[in-house]
Parts: sequence; structure tokens; C-alpha cells
Amino acid sequence: MHTTSIIFIEEIVISLLGIAVLVGIFSRRLRMPYTLGLVLIGLALAIFAEVEVPITGDLILGVLVPPLIFEAAFHIRWDDLKRDLGVILMLAVVGVVLATAVVGLIIHYGLGMALSLSLVFGALVAATDPVAVVALFRSLGAPKRLQVLLEGESLFNDGTAIVVFNLLLGIALTGHYSVSEGLIDFVRVAGGGFLVGVLLGGLVSSVIARVDDYLLETALTAVLAYGAFLVAEQLHVSGVLAVVAAGLINGNIGPRGMSPTTRIVVVNFWEFAAFLANSFIFLLIGLQIRPDVLIANWYAVLWAVGAILVARLLSIYGLSWVGEHIPLSWKHVMYWGGLRGAVSLALALGLPESLGPVREQMQVMAFGVVLFTLLVQGGSMPWVLKWLNIGSRDEQKEEFAKRHARAVSARAGYDYLRRAFEQGVISHHTWEVLRPLLEQRNQRLQKAVNDILQQHPALQMEELHKARLESLRAQRAALLDLLQAGVISEEVFSELAAEVDSAISDQLPAWPGMLLRRSPNEPPIRHMTLAIIQERDLEAAAEALGRLGVPVVPIISSGGFLSRPNVTLLIGVPEGKIEDVVHALQNSCRRRVEFVTSKAGGIIPLPRPKPVPVGGATVFLFDVDDYIEF
Repeated sequence: MHTTSIIFIEEIVISLLGIAVLVGIFSRRLRMPYTLGLVLIGLALAIFAEVEVPITGDLILGVLVPPLIFEAAFHIRWDDLKRDLGVILMLAVVGVVLATAVVGLIIHYGLGMALSLSLVFGALVAATDPVAVVALFRSLGAPKRLQVLLEGESLFNDGTAIVVFNLLLGIALTGHYSVSEGLIDFVRVAGGGFLVGVLLGGLVSSVIARVDDYLLETALTAVLAYGAFLVAEQLHVSGVLAVVAAGLINGNIGPRGMSPTTRIVVVNFWEFAAFLANSFIFLLIGLQIRPDVLIANWYAVLWAVGAILVARLLSIYGLSWVGEHIPLSWKHVMYWGGLRGAVSLALALGLPESLGPVREQMQVMAFGVVLFTLLVQGGSMPWVLKWLNIGSRDEQKEEFAKRHARAVSARAGYDYLRRAFEQGVISHHTWEVLRPLLEQRNQRLQKAVNDILQQHPALQMEELHKARLESLRAQRAALLDLLQAGVISEEVFSELAAEVDSAISDQLPAWPGMLLRRSPNEPPIRHMTLAIIQERDLEAAAEALGRLGVPVVPIISSGGFLSRPNVTLLIGVPEGKIEDVVHALQNSCRRRVEFVTSKAGGIIPLPRPKPVPVGGATVFLFDVDDYIEF
């Protein structure tokens, strides 16, 4: 019997994984969000094949949620998170409480459900799960800050929603309520979980720094992700918040003690683990939902959907004033991107039987909310982004891809005929007739590629980055060939491969921005300015200026607060572009940008600058008699 149950579980897992792979293949071909495809296939299997997969809330929270949360937290840089930590915590804590109260009150007065139970339902659907939206952001090139806002809110509100849910469920079951006890329990459970994650994350990061084996180091991160959850649950604090804290600590401190090869392996491992967990979760969402039951309870589902939309509206537009300014269009995306997923499903499935008939009603309402947000809100997000003009690089990329593909295929045809002529397959006369025509076509197609790269410097930077990575991958492949041929030893291979892996894993340096060639048709360089930024802002600043087609040369220096390394940017300012340059720097740099207000001194000899007011800032420009690229 035991063997039979193991085989049954294995059959379920392999079947779900196979379905997920097929859905992924067809989703790419149909240009459909992968997660939505999984939900639809799950629904179809539940309706037509009558497939039933036994699933519990504990299985989702204890097995599938930790890798999702750890992977997301591991990839969030502290500097990015710190910029908007105030608004993220406001949405994740106050926003969850507000959403719980608003949804609870609407359901209480709209459906007549007991207030204690309607508040439990409010907490059940308070956590957001923007996986489908964030994946779409990445494909469209949406601003990174917007991604961090959505992902950061989701990471923290998952934990706070579960804590609030458990507190309210206890009140509903026992009837005992105390505001002071509730606040103390919330701080104890949430704060205790985060503290457990911080301690374990720091401990594992220190162990990783002392181990030089990529397999062991990767295994340690897996132990950390699940271990943090289990330890926290055993201590009766938040396991989800423990995983969040462990992922943040390990993702920001751990890589410092990892070899470049280990960093690549760890990143790939967690991307695969998150892919598996996401695949299972969204398939299970589809399999658990019964459309006939939703239709039979359409009135309650409609109230639930309306309640979460109202609550989300109040949270986003009422609480997002904290910290740095968030554009209104981003708030629209954050509002519509508040999808519900794994946590809501797990909490709904984990409702105790002692709630009686209301348990099934709350589950149906929760499933309806999850289905609506995934299919309607998630499915319409591409049009929302297009309407708001967010992530508009897609058309440029597509046009570049077409021109590049035409040029490559034409070159391949030319090379094929040239080899055929050299081998005597085609005559000299035929080759002499076709050769000039093919060469002219190749030149024309290559010029079309060069033109679009000149028009869109961001594409040129991306192309340079891709070429650099391909070159490094080719170098690594050559080293592997030498190892297999016995030309070099394992030790030599490990050392040289680590050097290449380090170059691959490094963030995009500023050099692509310095290699951009200006078109003769672009406005001439008439002025130059010097801006001082912190070194950690160099990448973002170089990318922002590169998009403008502005030449920039960074000069590393030290100084400022606590002698932190600074970078002096020597920026060529095209005619009429000074406002664009200033805005690009201010929006891309997390810390204050200082413009050199006097002669450059020892850095580079320049004439006396002239002050130019730009908005609320004063920029000092140096006149340039002639600008030459070499």
C-alpha cells in the first residue's frame, strides 16, 4: 500500500510537470502568458477529463511557496529595495490591514456573513501574487523600480496576510478578542519570523564564505530556504517572513563569499526551482476550481471581486504617498496588477471544517477572486501597459530583430553560394552575375541594421552586451574542449573557467555607453558637464544616458561621506539636450547628483563653466569648440 501511494504521487508529479512543459512550449508560440496558460489547462482538465489532485493548504505553504519566495527575495538587491522600503512596508502592513477591513465590511454588509468570518475572508485574499505581471514586465522591458515595488510588496504582504489571517481565524473560532493581545501577537509572530530568517541567513552566508564547492553551497541555500520556514513554524512565528528575510540576507551577503561559478549555479538552480513551484501552483489553481460551483455562487463571487477591487484602490491610491514620488501611471499598474494566487489558495484550502457551511462559501469566493485576477486582470495587463505607454521598447526590439535576421540570412545565402562556386558546383559566369547583386543586398540590409542601432542607443548597448556575453561563453566552451582533449588539467580549467564565469556574472559595465558611435545627423556636442555620483549608481546612470545617445566617460575617484567611492562623469551634452541629461541622471541615481561648479582642477583641464538653470537645479556647462570621436 505504501509503495502504491508513492507511485501514485510520482505519477501525479511527472504528469503535472509534463503538462507544464507542453504549456510552456505552446505559450511561447502563441505569445501567451505562461501562468495564464497553466490555469486554463488546469480548468480544462478539471472540466473535461474530471482530473482530481488531492492537495492541502499545508502542502502549498510548506513545499511550493518557500522556493518562490526565496528566489524572489534572493534576486532583490537591498539598494533597490531600500529606495522604496517605506511605501512597500506601508502597502504590505497597513495595506493588508486596510484591505482586510474593507473586504470584511463589504462582505459583511453585502452578503450578511458574520463580521468575524468576513474579516477572515478579507485577510485570506489580502496577499498579492504578481508572478504573471512581473514576468510580463521583464519581457516588455518595464522599469525595474516598478518591478521592485510589486515584488517587494508581494514578498512582505504574503507573510503579514498569513499572520493576520491566523489571528482573525483564532478570534472567529474562540470568540475571544483583545486589541492589545492581537497587536502583541502580530509583532511577535511577524517580527520573530523575520528575526529567524535574518539569523539563519547570516549564519548560512558565513558558512558559504568558508566553503569552496558550488554543489555544497547550492545545497546550503536549499537547506536555508526550507530550514528557515520549518524552524520558524516550530517556534510558532511566521515561516513565510523567515524565508523572505533569509532570501534577502543570503541574496545580498551570500554572493560575496561565493565563487563566480557558484553564483551562476545558484541562480540557475533557484530559477528552475521557482519555475517548478509556479508550474505546479498555477496548474493546481485550475484543477481546484469548479466552474459550475462558481456559476452557482455567482452573486457571492461578484461581491468578493468587487470588494477586493475597492480595497486595492484604497490601498494603492491612499497609501502610496510615502517616500519617493511614484508616477500615476505606475499606480494604475500596481492597482490592476494586484493578482491573487498561491497564498490565497493555500489559506482557503486550509480553512478548518469546524467553520461549517460558510467554509465552502469562503472557498468558492476565494477561488473566484483568484480566477478573476489571473484571467481578467493578468490577461488584460499587456493592453494596460500599452495604454499607459509602459515598456514601449518592444516595437523597437521587434523591428531590430527583423532587420538583423534578414541581414544574417542574406549573408548565409551569400556564403553558401560562394562555397558552391569555390567547389565548382556553380559556374564562374553564374557567380559573377550573382555576386554583385548579393553584395549590394547585404550592404543594404546591414545599413538598415546600423540605422536602427544609431536611432535607438539602448538597443546598441543591449547588442554590445549580448556580443560580450557570447564571446565569453565561446571562451568557456574552448576551455572545456581543451580539458576534454587533455591539454589542460582540472585545476587549470577551474581557475580559468572561474575567471570567465566572473566576467559573465558581472553586471553590465559602463563601457558599452562609451562605445556608442554618434550619427552625423544627431545634434552636435556643444557643451560638456561634469557630474559626481556614487559608484553604485554608475550602471543605472550609464544606461540612462546611453538611451539618450549621450557620450559619457566615467572617472573613478573617492570622497564623500565615509570616503565612499565616487565617479565623476564627463558628459558630452548635445545641443538642446541639457534638460534630458539632468532628468536622466536624477531619475536613474538613487543618491544625490552633484554637478561640478568650478574648473575641473586635477581631473581634466577645462575653461570656466557657465551656470544654466534646469528645473530646480543649476547645472554648470563647459563650452566645447570641437568634438571628435576616436
